[in-house]
Amino acid sequence: MIKKIIITACLFLSLVSFAQEGTSSPYSFYGIGDIKFKGTVETRSMGGVAVEQDSIHINLENPASYANLKLTSFTIGGTYNTTGLKTKSESARTTRTTLDYLAVGLPLGKFGVGFGLIPYSSVGYKIESISTDNLQNSRRFNGKGGLNKAFLGIGYKIAPNFNIGADVNYNFGKIQTNSLEFIPNITAGTSEFNSADLSGVNFNIGMMYQTKINKKISIFSSVNYTLQGNLTSQNIRNVSTVTYDSNFNLQIVDELGVQKNQTDITLPSRLSVSAGIGESKKWIFGGKIAYQKNSGQQNYYNISDNVSYGRYGSVSMGGYYIPNYNSFNSYAKRVVYRGGLRYEKTGLMVNSQSINDMGLTLGVGMPLNGTFSNVNIGFELGKKGTTSSNLVQENYANLSIGFSFNDTWFVKRKFN
Repeated sequence: MIKKIIITACLFLSLVSFAQEGTSSPYSFYGIGDIKFKGTVETRSMGGVAVEQDSIHINLENPASYANLKLTSFTIGGTYNTTGLKTKSESARTTRTTLDYLAVGLPLGKFGVGFGLIPYSSVGYKIESISTDNLQNSRRFNGKGGLNKAFLGIGYKIAPNFNIGADVNYNFGKIQTNSLEFIPNITAGTSEFNSADLSGVNFNIGMMYQTKINKKISIFSSVNYTLQGNLTSQNIRNVSTVTYDSNFNLQIVDELGVQKNQTDITLPSRLSVSAGIGESKKWIFGGKIAYQKNSGQQNYYNISDNVSYGRYGSVSMGGYYIPNYNSFNSYAKRVVYRGGLRYEKTGLMVNSQSINDMGLTLGVGMPLNGTFSNVNIGFELGKKGTTSSNLVQENYANLSIGFSFNDTWFVKRKFN
């Protein structure tokens, strides 16, 4: 049954990962878009902290975790997002529903293998600046697309409490932007269309270690390093004179020329270090620090004098609590209760303002009776950006659901 679910979900996600608009953030104009992937629902519900060597959940951020799987694991997750956008004078609200990840983990003795597909970043914005005095041109901007990541990784258990692992990531996607400059009440203007086909490879390595400090309590650690990589961008730029109707449907009158070029975009290296303490299958509390030298992610069409890219940094803390995972008479005692906090300095600077992101996360993991599978639900409240310096503040809420199915593969059954 799980094999049929995996095949169906893989086909479905491979289609929608190209088509979905995973964000409505105006900040997705910059770089390669809004970085959407922040871990599985289980990890995100704990603020992004995942330090335990889990045997039934896939940790998609550290390939060393694959070596600890005891059952074949399949996980898929999605999010419903509602965001309030506001400036000092205006406000708007948007909603989005997205698929966030799909992955399979296979235990192979001391080894473990993981592979999957992740919509990594997303572009999705519609911005309008209308002149009221007809002395200045009005402008409309919109963009869509993003970057997807297909990965294959392997983990190896060097010792009972020490794992290492590595991923190879193939990054691919398309970003399209369009800008229209016009004078109100005149149904003609100038349109600039840009399309960027992105592709490239990078690598991710990790290690996980845990040890007991007494009969019940253990300390946990996780280190993950993503090596710097490059994206090749095959670009098309088309400037044309257009007419438009009341819905801003464009009709080309005269093309001024199509330009093609190739640019290279740097995917910066990133280091994440996590540590925690607790009793496995009872409670764990931990923290995570991540650092990234953020540079070179802009393409030729989104270079701006008022924008710069600094260093990324994040701090998060969180954990889980299970009243009694072996309880036979109370389902609520077998539920995993999760919570966390996170703060991110994205590295993006607009109008000399740092664009930061912070959130509060909560979640539950609900076991499916008679199996090791479970349903995970997460809720997040957060804020990104600021209304200072004529910028936009985003107040958002995310409701996420993830399914983790576990089964035994590659076992030769015996019949009498």
